[in-house]
Amino acid sequence: MTSPLSSHRQVRRVPTQTFWVKIFHWINIISLILMITSGLQIYNANPVLGGREGWQFPDLFLLGGWLAGGRHWHFAAMWLYSLNLLGYGLYVFATRRWQRRFASSADLQALQKSPNLKRKNLAWHRLVYTAIIPILLLAILSGLAMFKPAQLHWLAALFGNWQTLRTIHFLSVPLVLLFTVAHSLLALKVGSIRLIQSMFL
Repeated sequence: MTSPLSSHRQVRRVPTQTFWVKIFHWINIISLILMITSGLQIYNANPVLGGREGWQFPDLFLLGGWLAGGRHWHFAAMWLYSLNLLGYGLYVFATRRWQRRFASSADLQALQKSPNLKRKNLAWHRLVYTAIIPILLLAILSGLAMFKPAQLHWLAALFGNWQTLRTIHFLSVPLVLLFTVAHSLLALKVGSIRLIQSMFL
């Protein structure tokens, strides 16, 4: 006979996410794919690191067909991505979601002293979630400086020269991809596959 206590232990709470959180995540993924594939098209047509004679990305990973087409897709997706991030930021602030998602001094202490592995994974998850903010800002600001170099000449000047600006923007892509992988793996450790599913289903 199963005791009430053991039955209670077998019931695990299924993570739930609000409609808006799911929408923000879906738009993030779609706009990121559009930006990355169109950005690779721009790289192939007018490369940052190596020239047209160097290694190029296969057509399977490209969007736009040529330089101008890649730029059109890239800038359109940039506005979608940026506005979505702005909307998510306002949502996080209004709902005080930041209190549960971003790193605090308690998370740093947990990494140093806590014997609880799940608590440490949660702390790492929040640290990674927090660390992506300056990387996203760097990607967006460098992209805006390249989009409107004349109007935003003061912003472009912060990066030194044009080649440095383009290189920094290009290198922000693998950092965002690395974040996506780390974010997903840590989410699996913290809340299992149910947490990942709750973001999209």
